[in-house]
Amino acid sequence: MSVTSRYREAWEGFWREAPEEQGAVFWDAEPVLTVGIHLALFEPHLADPGLAMVDLGCGNGTQTRFLADRFPHVVGADLSAAALDHARHADPAGQATYRVLDAVEKGETETLHAELGDANVYMRGVLHQVEPDDRQPMVDGIATLVGDRGRAFLVELSEAAKPVLMGLAQSPAGPPPKLAPIFRHGIAPGEVADDAVPEYLRAAGLTVLASGELPLTTTEFTPDGTRIELPSKWLVVGRTV
Repeated sequence: MSVTSRYREAWEGFWREAPEEQGAVFWDAEPVLTVGIHLALFEPHLADPGLAMVDLGCGNGTQTRFLADRFPHVVGADLSAAALDHARHADPAGQATYRVLDAVEKGETETLHAELGDANVYMRGVLHQVEPDDRQPMVDGIATLVGDRGRAFLVELSEAAKPVLMGLAQSPAGPPPKLAPIFRHGIAPGEVADDAVPEYLRAAGLTVLASGELPLTTTEFTPDGTRIELPSKWLVVGRTV
């Protein structure tokens, strides 16, 4: 199974159109507000910090480069080649490596695992964007990447985020400028039930080691200057012997 061509083309179109500068995309917030906070929650649970770190759904690589400053081998992986063009352009020194990856395709995650060995995985706000039938295969792919020794840190919008997003989209003035392209390209956030994510993980053989709630920080602001934050849940997962 692999993602549909429509889904892939939606992301290619989005990233081909996206500006180069950091912060121009709705979710491309500064690392100090995103992965920097997440690492403080993730690192205590790493069984082996020396494993490769995979930033799954890395987009233009803003968070990937932050990770590459802190871990010896970081791979930014994304479905969209256009996204990775942005990532490589912003990383001329090659701090990280980048590769196109369909994480829903079993063979592709198995190939990456064969190259890297067990890996730690960081994934922020990706599962809710995936077609419903592809969510379990994607989590299975994460399980393949972490193997026996790796850990994964997942951040996903909670159910409470949907009314916030819908309210923004249906504003009389139209959706905020950075949110509009997401809807225009047909990749509007889907709805993942809060209790569904632990079930996907359990089915993939992964155990929740820690969890909590944090706002998912965006780069967009309301008319009164308040930064838009979306309710989200985070989990640290891995295999337990």
